[in-house]
Amino acid sequence: MYCVGLHKRPERTTSEEQAFQEHVKKVAQENGKLLGLEGDPDLQFLLDGGELVKVRRGNWKKSRFFKLQEDCKTLWQESHKLIKRNQTFTLDDIDSVRMGLQSQGHDKHTDPSVEERCFSIIFKGRKKTLNLMAANVTEAKQWVNGLDKIISNMHNLSPQQNSEHWIFNCMRKADKNKDNKMNLKEVKHFLKQLNIQVDDNYAADIFKECDTSNSGTLEGSEIKLFYDMLTHREEIDVIYGNYAQTEGQMSATDLLNFLLKEQREQASMEDAVKLIEKYEVDGTAKQNKRMTKDGFLMYTHQEDGSILNPAHKPVYQDMHQPLNHYFISSSHNTYLMEDQLKGPSSTEAYIKALMKSCRCVELDCWDGANGEPVIYHGHTLTSKVLFKDVIKAIKEYAFKTSVYPVILSLENHCTIEQQKLMAHYLKSILGDALVTKPLGNTMPTHFPSPEELKGRFLVKGKRLNKLNAAVNNQSTVEEGTVSDEDEAAECKQNSTKGQTKKSTIKLAKELSDTVVYCKSVHFNGFEHSKESHAFYEMSSFKESKALHLAETSATAFIHHNMDKLSRIYPAGSRTDSSNYNPVPLWNVGCQIVALNFQTPHKEMHINQGRFLPNGFCGYILKPEFQRDMSSQFNPRTLIEGPWLNKKTFHVMVISAQQLPKLNKGKHNSIVDPLVKVEIYGVPADNASKETHYINNNGFNPTWNEKFTFDINVPELAMLRFLVEDHDAASANDFIGQYCLPLTSIQNGYRHVPLLTKRGAVICSAGLFVHLMLVDVE
Repeated sequence: MYCVGLHKRPERTTSEEQAFQEHVKKVAQENGKLLGLEGDPDLQFLLDGGELVKVRRGNWKKSRFFKLQEDCKTLWQESHKLIKRNQTFTLDDIDSVRMGLQSQGHDKHTDPSVEERCFSIIFKGRKKTLNLMAANVTEAKQWVNGLDKIISNMHNLSPQQNSEHWIFNCMRKADKNKDNKMNLKEVKHFLKQLNIQVDDNYAADIFKECDTSNSGTLEGSEIKLFYDMLTHREEIDVIYGNYAQTEGQMSATDLLNFLLKEQREQASMEDAVKLIEKYEVDGTAKQNKRMTKDGFLMYTHQEDGSILNPAHKPVYQDMHQPLNHYFISSSHNTYLMEDQLKGPSSTEAYIKALMKSCRCVELDCWDGANGEPVIYHGHTLTSKVLFKDVIKAIKEYAFKTSVYPVILSLENHCTIEQQKLMAHYLKSILGDALVTKPLGNTMPTHFPSPEELKGRFLVKGKRLNKLNAAVNNQSTVEEGTVSDEDEAAECKQNSTKGQTKKSTIKLAKELSDTVVYCKSVHFNGFEHSKESHAFYEMSSFKESKALHLAETSATAFIHHNMDKLSRIYPAGSRTDSSNYNPVPLWNVGCQIVALNFQTPHKEMHINQGRFLPNGFCGYILKPEFQRDMSSQFNPRTLIEGPWLNKKTFHVMVISAQQLPKLNKGKHNSIVDPLVKVEIYGVPADNASKETHYINNNGFNPTWNEKFTFDINVPELAMLRFLVEDHDAASANDFIGQYCLPLTSIQNGYRHVPLLTKRGAVICSAGLFVHLMLVDVE
């Protein structure tokens, strides 16, 4: 497809130019219609394009022309560079668009007087934020509104609509001369765009079969025929054919039989009729309460046909249990964007974590210049960010994705004066949302629930005295000395070669008083904790110590977590911001298992999967056997008890659809996909199996391979699908993944969406599988 500025425009006559512009306009209209934005003035504004000022460090401000391309998902920007003079980025890469000075770049380098003309484009991953300024307020709003509309509507497209959009635009790109026709050469180019390698004879045969007019090109209905042949799915034909027993279609009765026998749903005739009304695309069939094959395909791609149980998508768990009865999505060194030694610290890292429903963020606080406390990874070359700026960002974004409480885990290395300023910022910025005294009028004996703490902030840190002193107004000391056993102190102790003297810090009363339900204390053993520590006194464990306790004292650890909170953090040696496996710590009931959110590898995929259900709210209720004090559950020995719920899990990996090309720069680069099916849970349940790889087909590979897994404790098991590009000479390349709790799957034939390494949906891609989780007889 021709994109303005993408390459040098060939000379055209006036009539050719008019025809070309009409072509571009028509393509844009078709894409706008697909996105539900036909005739939208904001979309048209973006398609027309306009001048924007790019803002960078210091006084660097340059005017550049920006324009939305006719595919309605690619933004082109003018560049004056000698290399890469014309630059584009896809709207799929945008995380958010923010009006005003809501980025570090704008906040530092833009005059507040022009705030209403400014906006920022925040990207997923590590791509730098684009800070822009429009000519006036109206244009700034049109840019932001237009981009927000497109991105929102793109996210709301069904997998089938995404597929059609993607294939349509691949066709446009293959149509080199923009005549709305495709010759054989363009068809071959199109197939490679789709990530499928076919030999010339096969391509010629498809072309000949579709070229019903014998014109040597495909156009109009011939292109539609070509599309239908290309997207034809034999596995859907077989499944649909087995149940379409009413004049070649599925009646409501036929569909009900399918739901009961294959999907193992407790469905009624009313449910079947509702699905026909919801997904059938043919008006006559819908009127006759029948489902055509197109309607059935639509169903398989939608929420009802997805692997994730729709009942588990909203908040469905009891949110009135004590806070320590939940797994809590938690981040380590939240301020870091990259590694632990020299990477940048940023408020943006907090925003991204909070928007992913992280409910416990970490703040490493140190004395800064001009009396202002800062946050950074102490004794390293990581950059610094002001404490007050972080609190402002947290206040703004804490409850946009989830309404449930956020824990601020403080590591305090500041002097008394700057601690007082920290306390001032916490109270003045967070206001009444900050919990500064126990809920109710009496001394509590257990944690409040997430429901009771909706929209509230809890501070985790050191406290000068017991909580009952504050409740009874007995606290008069202005400052005092407390032990310092946080990560920085631990690293310092490790570097003193065997010296065991504990470090201490002075603590200001003002900061101490902000700590209510999460008082940090040193861990001296489970018995000591049981006898000496109140429910609100909690310990942090480095990963090695926590894993050792999980292996040697699992039941005691579980009982400890029935009464108190535990926080786990990565080893200091993980300077690359890598992560440990969180599953063994969840197995013993640890709630705050903190990970480096900026590192998009397997451990974060599992974490994202763990918190995917229950409204993606950042809280997951622990199983009953991790909350009941009479439980003797041990994930390593698995003695008999109610936690043993043995099941057999049958998986059939059937096919994949429209896997992304990994090397888009190489025209002939086609993936050789394989699928790994992985279980993470108690040690006896951990397993991984994989399909064979398919040569040169990322568009519609088919495996039809069956696997069986023995599951002992399904309540703690995580299921992960990993799609890779096979490489005989080196490690396989990542294509996509999806992870969720085994207890949140739907049985039967299901669509599995695929996510990028960073957890974003790959719009057109997916797996088609058959699942069956059954009791062991």
